[in-house]
Amino acid sequence: MVTTEMPGKADGDDVGGSSLIEYGIEDRPPLLRSLGLGVQHYLTMVGANIAVPLILAGAMGMPEQFVPRFVGTFFIVSGIATLAQTTFGNRYPIVQGAPFSMLAPALAIVGVVAANPPAGVEAWRAALLQLQGAIVVAALFEVVIGYTGLVGRLRRYFSPVVIAPVIVLIGLTLFSAPQIASATQNWPLLILTFGLILAFSQFLGHRARAFQLFPVLLGIVAAYAIALGLSLAGVYAPNTPGYVSLTSVAEAPLAVAIYPFQWGIPQVTTGFVIGMLAGVIASIVESLGDYHAVARLSGTGAPSGRRITHGIGMEGLANVFAGLMGAGGSTSYSENIGAIGLTGVASRYVVQVGALAMLVVGFFGPFGAFIATIPSPVVGGLYVAMFGQIVGVGLSNLEYVDLDSQRNLFVLGVALFAGLAVPEYFLNVATASPDGVGGATYFAQSLAAVPILGPILGAEVVANTVFVVGSTGISVGGIVAFALDNAIPGTDKERGIADWARTAEEDEDFRSAYDRFARGGDEARAD
Repeated sequence: MVTTEMPGKADGDDVGGSSLIEYGIEDRPPLLRSLGLGVQHYLTMVGANIAVPLILAGAMGMPEQFVPRFVGTFFIVSGIATLAQTTFGNRYPIVQGAPFSMLAPALAIVGVVAANPPAGVEAWRAALLQLQGAIVVAALFEVVIGYTGLVGRLRRYFSPVVIAPVIVLIGLTLFSAPQIASATQNWPLLILTFGLILAFSQFLGHRARAFQLFPVLLGIVAAYAIALGLSLAGVYAPNTPGYVSLTSVAEAPLAVAIYPFQWGIPQVTTGFVIGMLAGVIASIVESLGDYHAVARLSGTGAPSGRRITHGIGMEGLANVFAGLMGAGGSTSYSENIGAIGLTGVASRYVVQVGALAMLVVGFFGPFGAFIATIPSPVVGGLYVAMFGQIVGVGLSNLEYVDLDSQRNLFVLGVALFAGLAVPEYFLNVATASPDGVGGATYFAQSLAAVPILGPILGAEVVANTVFVVGSTGISVGGIVAFALDNAIPGTDKERGIADWARTAEEDEDFRSAYDRFARGGDEARAD
């Protein structure tokens, strides 16, 4: 075990996180071990980083020959964004990848453009170029509010009573994912995958260091091998959950060319930008919860305002880059935070090595095709372990809070309930919409019928923003918790702010890229 010390804290201070972890943020394991650990971090988010491009490609009607390059683009963007964030941004060991929070407005944009494409342009390409333009412009907004320090300055209003439900909802929002809750789910394979990760991480970790360090990687590889064997033996039939076919891997191009503006020059439409802004706001709220979660699991104090400022600003820059490349955005990924909790590997270096590996394989066509063959029940078993860990991390923040306070219990309960119930309402709205009418459009039509306020509420900008934010449980729960916690009277001790402030990271504890490079590092700080 590697003992981690808290910068700027007196000996014996409790930071609320794990004081003993395998590898701390600053640790650098041997290169080959780091490569395996880094790949493991990326395997935890592979389901989402594959799902988003495949969902978008299907919605756009993208021809099959372009899909491997599209998937590869997401991994290239993920690798570069992760390197930028871990080196120049908040410097937390968080993988960056395609956000689900921006998927709803993306699908709305694609649906509108694909239904009425401009003359002389393929429908899928026109939709993608509009999506790129919306992401780039909306991301500039994120850059501004990030580097101006707005989110960092608001940090004092985010008590543990607010952060706890946000992190919990990060873990709970995927409970209904098709990889888990599909009516045709292959439950034996899902339970097997979860059972392997459980056994390696919780029961066998003390027997062999490999089990402690690589529980996710070993679990996925073992479950995949079993699924492949059963598929070859004819136990799993084609097109059923659990079936594995390597045909697509053999047919994938050996190398794919990925570069900025590869699909054309992005197009900008104001209405689409406004809709994407809602997705960006949802992404910021989720990232704020991620920062606190990874800090706690890494054994460090709550993030300082300065670290949050650099993190959100860098996420904005990464989103601009994603838009120029033709990906669906970039944000902090909760999946690998769960892996930190299971393995105790919080090394920034490990995540950076994994990011470099993704940059290499992203140009390799068979890689994307192979990753896509991981059966959904295997991904589902992974999700149960990873997101269950995130829920536990969120609840652990309540150690600072007075849970005998009726006021706190009210805020926590309502925030969690709203974060689950409101998105369900918007899902029902989307499901109830007539054929050919998107959920956001149908919602706008409903708001337009409201007496007196209809012309305002039914405006495309307003309706789309409300629909996107309301469809994201993390945003809803965070907004409700933030509003109630800051409106209902309560003392700092009652809300957990007093104890949290004692263990929180100070602004001077965080060294930005400017501190480390432009000013010459420690010598400059000493001056």
